[in-house]
Amino acid sequence: MRNNTKKITIPRSIGYGLTDIMGGGAFTIISAWLLYYYTTFVGLTPVEGASIIAIARIVDAIVSLAIGSITDNFYKYKIGRKFGRRRFFLLIGAPLMFTYILLWVTGMNYWYYLVSYLLFEIVMALVLIPWETLPSEMTKDFNGRTKLSTARMFLSSLGVFFATFIPGRLIAFFGEDNGYAYFINAVIFAIIFAICIFISYKATWEKQLSPEEEREWINRSKTSERKGAKELLAAFSETVKAYISTLKIRSFRKHLMIYLFSYTAKDVFNAVFVYFCVFALSISSSVAGNMLSLSIIGIPITIVAGFLMIKIGPNSLYKVSYSLMIMCLAAFYAVYAIKPDSMIMYVFIISAIYQIGRAILDFTPWNVFPFIPDIDEIVTQQRREGVFAAVMTFTRKSTVALATFFVGVILQFGGYTAGATTQTPQAVHTIVYTMVIGSSLLLIAALTVVFTFKLNKNTHQILVAEIDRLKDNGSKREVDPETRAVVENLTGYKYEDVWKETKVDTIKSSACG
Repeated sequence: MRNNTKKITIPRSIGYGLTDIMGGGAFTIISAWLLYYYTTFVGLTPVEGASIIAIARIVDAIVSLAIGSITDNFYKYKIGRKFGRRRFFLLIGAPLMFTYILLWVTGMNYWYYLVSYLLFEIVMALVLIPWETLPSEMTKDFNGRTKLSTARMFLSSLGVFFATFIPGRLIAFFGEDNGYAYFINAVIFAIIFAICIFISYKATWEKQLSPEEEREWINRSKTSERKGAKELLAAFSETVKAYISTLKIRSFRKHLMIYLFSYTAKDVFNAVFVYFCVFALSISSSVAGNMLSLSIIGIPITIVAGFLMIKIGPNSLYKVSYSLMIMCLAAFYAVYAIKPDSMIMYVFIISAIYQIGRAILDFTPWNVFPFIPDIDEIVTQQRREGVFAAVMTFTRKSTVALATFFVGVILQFGGYTAGATTQTPQAVHTIVYTMVIGSSLLLIAALTVVFTFKLNKNTHQILVAEIDRLKDNGSKREVDPETRAVVENLTGYKYEDVWKETKVDTIKSSACG
């Protein structure tokens, strides 16, 4: 396993970030087109289509918890020591990307679409959860991690652009009523995803374990092989406790709330936007795809956001992002209500501004995430990147599953008729209000939490310096008041209750907020 003192270069950062062409691209295609595809070309009702997405993501969310724990402990196996406890899953995940094609085959029944989508969600989790931990493995430096995350989000924006531009071109070529365009789109992207993930495998490395840590892993492996059912049940119980313990970290709780509210708002918008264009504004789905493809704006915006992340911190980025998106949602409603003569031009302009806010929304949480395990370390004295990534994925997929299902339920009970070329006024109003009001309320909820979130470059540096001091046998009694205040604010624990010998499985409920 390679040493984590290697320099974080731009090419290495790009190599790492390529996997998020799959992360950003696949999720964008699914959230923007899959429900529309189910109700238009497969013949499923909105509730049936939404239930497939919801069920698959809830099951996948549960599986994701296990994946996080497995990757944290995978080094105790020979295969993990040979290929990496994180990177091994990138190696096997690359060829498994071709399961994506199965989602877009027409003429099958409900159960086929449920199983195929569930399979692909699990494959994505196998790749993304260990991959998301790699910045914390590769370097401790704030700027180095920001470079990795910026490259990731730059390429995610590129993936989002491809995921909106290419389907629009294929739909225009094959025709609005031809589902074959979606199948060809899936083949193209499956190939792209597989190549990108393999490059990430080759470009990244993991933290090198000390000889003592390596012996501990091997001894733990031998012990685990002798465990019976009772011991395994106890181990499972401890794993669950570890996941729950992450929520005791104040900064992670707030980060999770910001992430879930804002990303769910984006998902609601994506799920309804094509319906909004086709039925509320009488714009074709290919033109709707063109508007979504304005996500290309996110590519330069991501570079700017990476610079601003260091200069002004995540809170300011969040505020700019959410404010822009809320204003654009109000502008979309105004276009619907007024129906101006140059309606398509106005919608393109609004969409372009919306994509600026959306790009910053996508960028910021995953640039903050690599610093969360550092906050946890001062409490638990452990590195638990996999556990935190699994909890992030579990909660995200659970909430987006529920949100997607409720969108389907709202559309169906709002009078939407699957396969119809026109909808009733009641159904159109349901589409409009779901997109505008639903997304706005979620963004406002995220913005409210942002005002109390205190993790930034300065507070992170103070925290890391304190961890290094304590590792060098520094006395807790000698902590300065500023450091004490920062540690307590970020962790939610009293300073006296951090950096104890007790590990995460016996952490006492001493959270102070």
